[in-house]
Amino acid sequence: MKALKKTLLIFLTLSVIVLSFYSWGWTWDEWNKNDPVTDEWNVMDLVVARPLGVIATFIGTALFIPSLIFTVPMDATGIRKGAVEEAANILIINPGKFSFVREFPDENM
Repeated sequence: MKALKKTLLIFLTLSVIVLSFYSWGWTWDEWNKNDPVTDEWNVMDLVVARPLGVIATFIGTALFIPSLIFTVPMDATGIRKGAVEEAANILIINPGKFSFVREFPDENM
């Protein structure tokens, strides 16, 4: 067991060292505006991500209505204040903002 722990510790240490060499790529803030890959990501955003966000909004709405059975009593009795608002934010508002409020193309591209 001690040999396994030692091997795991060595593996994790080497992983941290190796991955630290590539951290500059992970911290790249914005895509180059003249890069053709940016256009591909914009198309993926328009064709895949936005429709999935709309679908998630509809599914969240369908889940929110039955969840009121649990959230309204918690909010009304004071067990957990803001339970209805929190459920609405998670299930409806966040996917809706992702789909409709976010500007296109995204600032990070």
